[in-house]
Amino acid sequence: MPERTVVVASSVGLHARPAALFSQQAARAAVPVVLTSASGRSVNAASILGVLSLGIDHGERVTISSADDATLDALVAMLERDLDLE
Repeated sequence: MPERTVVVASSVGLHARPAALFSQQAARAAVPVVLTSASGRSVNAASILGVLSLGIDHGERVTISSADDATLDALVAMLERDLDLE
């Protein structure tokens, strides 16, 4: 399955609002999306509780996996922005 690694730009990491925006976008995908933290834990990216459980901080590297390259590109672009400012 294709994957991309990205550094989380949001100032609070993937907590609260950024996690909600990210998981909502992942849920819209036509294929499953997996988010993996730097520690190696993986969750369904469409699950806000799963994303929050990873405790991903600002500047942490994460890996997003999905069978759809367009989905990966869109999710990477999200994490490269500070979602707290939107």
